[in-house]
Amino acid sequence: MNRSSIALLLVSFTTCLPALAADITSREQAVHVLNRLGYGPRPGDIDRVLQMGVDRYIEAQLSPASIPLPDALSRQLAALDSEHESAGQALAAFQAVREAVKAQDDEARKERALVVGRMHEQSVQSRLLRATESPRQLEEVMVDFWFNHFNVFSGKGLDKALVNSYERDAIRPNALGPFRALLGATAKHPAMLFYLDNWTSTGAGLQPRGPRGQMPAGAKAKATGLNENYARELMELHTLGVDGGYTQADVTALARMLTGWTFAPRALITNGEQFRFDGSRHDTGDKEWLGRHVGSQGQLEGEFALDVLARHPATAHHISYALAQYFVQDQPPPALVDRLAKRFLETDGDIRSVLRTLFSSPEFMAPAARAAKFKTPYQFVVSAVRATGTPVVNVRPILGTLTQLGMPLYGCQTPDGYANTQAAWLNSEALGRRISFATALAMGRLPLSRPEDPLPQGRAEKQGMRAASGERAAPDATPVDAGAVLATLGSSITDKTERALDGSPAGLRSAMLLGSPDFMMH
Repeated sequence: MNRSSIALLLVSFTTCLPALAADITSREQAVHVLNRLGYGPRPGDIDRVLQMGVDRYIEAQLSPASIPLPDALSRQLAALDSEHESAGQALAAFQAVREAVKAQDDEARKERALVVGRMHEQSVQSRLLRATESPRQLEEVMVDFWFNHFNVFSGKGLDKALVNSYERDAIRPNALGPFRALLGATAKHPAMLFYLDNWTSTGAGLQPRGPRGQMPAGAKAKATGLNENYARELMELHTLGVDGGYTQADVTALARMLTGWTFAPRALITNGEQFRFDGSRHDTGDKEWLGRHVGSQGQLEGEFALDVLARHPATAHHISYALAQYFVQDQPPPALVDRLAKRFLETDGDIRSVLRTLFSSPEFMAPAARAAKFKTPYQFVVSAVRATGTPVVNVRPILGTLTQLGMPLYGCQTPDGYANTQAAWLNSEALGRRISFATALAMGRLPLSRPEDPLPQGRAEKQGMRAASGERAAPDATPVDAGAVLATLGSSITDKTERALDGSPAGLRSAMLLGSPDFMMH
């Protein structure tokens, strides 16, 4: 697409946001649930939802195990090492190449880059294959939602090897279950213990020792001392919220309660032990936390803290607000948040029950909620691929686009994760890059269906960035049919946008659809 076309679309975005209809028809309801419970429709999805009924579709999405995966997707996933490689196996491979690099050998450094690149690319491929191909769309949305809520950064040290297990073993199995189970799974996973440094946190004046007096495997003497990072984020981000009524003294007390919650890399590698309580690190003194007296109980102090936080009214409100903001509006209706929080407390934090209340609420289907959310880069890229029905074998163009758009997968360095509001992502530079991706995808210039040879992580991402702009287009690139895309997207495309397509060259119509203001919203 030339610069004048891009400029026209940028102007249209600021002036032609979709008008909200007074009522929502059955077809519009189907489009709405496909956009909110998932990453937008694939070809034929709207008719499938209408045939099934919107309510039955929602209920099925709340029970993803009842929805069979396509055989082709199952085969693709089974072929990925990331699907069955344990955290210990991944860490062993990472540690082996990291030790080799210490010899300052160029070949060893290249091998390390290849190993790390393979781990990252397979994790990305597993996530993106499911997001683009799986009919269990709500499950994929909630995996992304909770990973972002309990964010860890794949670029930090050992987490390069641990992030895949974190999503697969801690997030995915608990994405629609009890919040307490999810909270505990993230708290005890080595990826979180390492990311927020709790694995080195030690009571004042203590020197942790192994069973025969040795330092525990993977621990460093200089890393001893109390670390408050995890305790602070556990209350501020994961549970109570920044206005949850706690003090700095509560942060310190919680950090003391969680001393000894750690893992040993060697034990993880040799016998798969992901978590251990190390009593030699634990602060055994009495604590005062959130108005409660906590005596010395070892690991049970941390378990007690998770119990209290998971059932706290402030947590119920914090989680309910985040869900309503994600699924309804950037500024969700307070009455809806209150109802969700009430349901959270009534069901002891059952995520499925809270979501069922949300999806059956009048606010969720209200005209004001339709096309009210601006897609994050991840939502935009995945929904564009789904809309075209393009099969994904090579994830590098998607990975490169997400990096260009400021939302690399597993790449948020700060524990607060990525924002999902319009204010965070709507700017002219980002829109231009989105339109460039939409153009390359619509013109068939992205090598998404062409397998690539392994590359080091940095080179793979750079290659993906070039591919995202269509630089490495196949000579036989075939444009996506605009009529098929229009039929797939249904009522999410306004009459105004359809009229704009009439006077456009046939080869650019799909690009204009995927780069339109209508498609940027959901």
